[in-house]
Amino acid sequence: MLSFARWKSILIWLVVLLGVASAAPNVFHLPGRTLTLGLDLQGGSHIMLKVERDDVVSARLEATVDDIGNRLRDASIRYTGLSGTGQDIGVTITDPTQVDAAIAALKPITAPVRAGVLGSEAAEATLTPGDGGRLAIHITDAGINYRVSSALTQSMEVVRRRVDELGNAEPLIQQQGSDRIVVQVPGLADPQRLKNLLNQQAALTFRMTDPRMSAEDAMNGTPPAGSEVLYSQDDPPVPYLVDKRAVVSGENLTDAQAEVDRQTNEPVVAFHLDTAGTQAFAQATAKNVGKPFVVVLDDQVIAAPVIRQPVTDGAGVISGNFSVEGADDLAVLLRAGALPATLTVVEERTVGPSLGADSIRAGIIAGVIAAVAVVCFMLYFYGVLGVIANVALFFNVLMILGVLSLMGATLTLPGIAGIVLTMGMAVDSNVLIYERIREEAKAGRTFLEACVAGFSRALTTIVDANVTTLIAAIILFYLGSGPVRGFAVTLAIGILTTVFTAFSLTRWFVAKWIEKRKPRTMPPGVRTGMFDRAHIRFMGIRRYTFTVSAVLALGAFIAVETAGVHLGIDFTGGSIMEVRAKQGAADLADIRARLGDLNLGEVGVQGFGDPASALIRIPSQDGGENAEQSAIILVRGELEDAYEFRRVEVVGPSVSGELTRSATLGVLAALAAVLVYIWVRFEWQFALGAIIATLHDIILTLGFFVLMGIEFNLTGIAAMLMIIGYSLNDTVVVYDRMRENLRRFKQMPLPILIDASINQTLSRTILTSATTGLALLALCLFGGEVIRSFTVTMLFGVVVGTFSSIYIAAPVLIVFKLRSQGGGAEGGTKQKETPAAEAKPAKPAIG
Repeated sequence: MLSFARWKSILIWLVVLLGVASAAPNVFHLPGRTLTLGLDLQGGSHIMLKVERDDVVSARLEATVDDIGNRLRDASIRYTGLSGTGQDIGVTITDPTQVDAAIAALKPITAPVRAGVLGSEAAEATLTPGDGGRLAIHITDAGINYRVSSALTQSMEVVRRRVDELGNAEPLIQQQGSDRIVVQVPGLADPQRLKNLLNQQAALTFRMTDPRMSAEDAMNGTPPAGSEVLYSQDDPPVPYLVDKRAVVSGENLTDAQAEVDRQTNEPVVAFHLDTAGTQAFAQATAKNVGKPFVVVLDDQVIAAPVIRQPVTDGAGVISGNFSVEGADDLAVLLRAGALPATLTVVEERTVGPSLGADSIRAGIIAGVIAAVAVVCFMLYFYGVLGVIANVALFFNVLMILGVLSLMGATLTLPGIAGIVLTMGMAVDSNVLIYERIREEAKAGRTFLEACVAGFSRALTTIVDANVTTLIAAIILFYLGSGPVRGFAVTLAIGILTTVFTAFSLTRWFVAKWIEKRKPRTMPPGVRTGMFDRAHIRFMGIRRYTFTVSAVLALGAFIAVETAGVHLGIDFTGGSIMEVRAKQGAADLADIRARLGDLNLGEVGVQGFGDPASALIRIPSQDGGENAEQSAIILVRGELEDAYEFRRVEVVGPSVSGELTRSATLGVLAALAAVLVYIWVRFEWQFALGAIIATLHDIILTLGFFVLMGIEFNLTGIAAMLMIIGYSLNDTVVVYDRMRENLRRFKQMPLPILIDASINQTLSRTILTSATTGLALLALCLFGGEVIRSFTVTMLFGVVVGTFSSIYIAAPVLIVFKLRSQGGGAEGGTKQKETPAAEAKPAKPAIG
């Protein structure tokens, strides 16, 4: 029968092999489930569409007014003054004796509706009688919400059909919130065509012209009842007086295909009608031979042919000086059906395929360089134990890829950055364990006993330290969207796999190595003993470091208040376009001159990466989301002859406002969650010290953004949360040692105890900061321009976070009197240090 240790080993390797097997299709190009590359790695478009609530309200108002008039007429009830504004409608019943009959006739309008099978019921409208036969009908917010929800559901199906017609592989179409649709189409070469297809309502009607008056007279006077003036798409537009009532509509279409007219050799759209449409069209054309009729798409006349003979087979063609692509797109719109409401593009993030390929290459190069640097670093400082840590790191990365594959996650460029950052931070757990083992060995234990105690004592510290970073990653996931969320997922998975590999896989390898080599002492290749001679009096200069930190923080705060942080389009709205010259270098002055004539505001143009590339910033446009899209169309039309558009990001006013709120709440939530966690795990002074140190890091980081002129966007928020996580990770490690020493040395003066705790964890602090810094430096130098600002900020954050965990978080404990300064002066009585582990196991076992 297998022992518990044997079963444990089998279970560990089953988990590892499952992760490796899941990652293998990605690494070795084997058949199986592979990671989906994000749009920033393979190119494509991310578009967020919003159902326009105002349009839903207007449509509902018009439909309700018509319904009221029809019901009153059907009941032979005379009325006057039927009109509506916003969500309110009024009508006066001319005969007071018919008011009750009118209320009964209109009762169906106020009947409740149910949103879905399990949804709650809500009245779409309320009816309130007034004086003099006046009836007030109010369309409720609940009713509008129901209509918006219905429109969103129908719109998703229409959008899905339209996107599918483009033939792109694996598009993602999903609901976001109560009124938005996210569309992601990988590998899309023409994002403008996609937007044109998605934001057209495509309401098609065939109508007869009204011969009772000319269009010009109707424009100058009042159109006849039941008719309206519509304009063609020509330049200049041609007016037509047409019946409001449609002969047939797009709902009667069964098929629409783009073809070439054999007589004129021009693109046309051939259509076929259903039975009801065929009958209605046959009757209308039979009665109106020789008269013109119009084809109307979204209130614009796209064709105005003359009826030569009755059309009885339900087939016909729409011609209107279409281009080949225009005919194809119209056919797609007609086949997919009309949208129930207008969809507006409120956010767009498009990446060209060439930029995606560059990002993959940059990410791989940065990852390889970071891995080599971390591996060499661990080998130098830990010898054979470094080999074990590196093997565990290798399996750790494979497990991250495996978990991402099993989740069906999408790998983005920030996701690659998350993996690279994990490689730098992952060795932290091994360093904590190895340093604990070294301390136990110094206390006189055999290497086996030291390993058992080291793994046991490091567990609490590692869990506490990683939970704080995990909190930041979770909040970042709920805060962010797209690539930022991909970074959060990768980081969270990396934290979990790191803890698993440190306490399971590393432990198993160490146990097997001990079983084979049977060492009695620490391996000779461990070189971290150089830090043992450090007896730095950190708290001796705490007043000076406090003063310097306060001055720097005050200066950063003043800089933020006066100069302000350069907010990106995520928070201000607007557009960013990365372009590359098709030939030669980008002419920045020429780009500025050409865009300056478009009246788009203060357009920013700067070099970006190589001489052929430029970054264009368009400020938020007055006029809402549609104005943002119009600005993009103007810039494309001006530059696309000489430049390739490698990346386009557009954030409308509504989205930028939401991102600002969610970013602020995200940072506050992260601080609050960590405060609660540290308060529960430690004492209140520890929690207060951690928060003060973290606020110090945030303020200095914001000052760094101002000083360096780095744009603060969602990536900046990601960096900020990561700095919070990293700083707290470092702080918790120091705090954990302080808490341990407080229990062991109850009479030691607090400043001396704090100095001893920091010195005891100094090797871990330096090694972790170095490996994380190496990984970030590789990302900064080789990861590409897109994530450079993130990595530069993170590098700054590693330095600031390390400093604050020593010189801010620790002295706060003295200021708030963690305990009385008993035991004499700071140079009080020396105490004999008790062994690191009080009890020795009779039969040490590490495996």
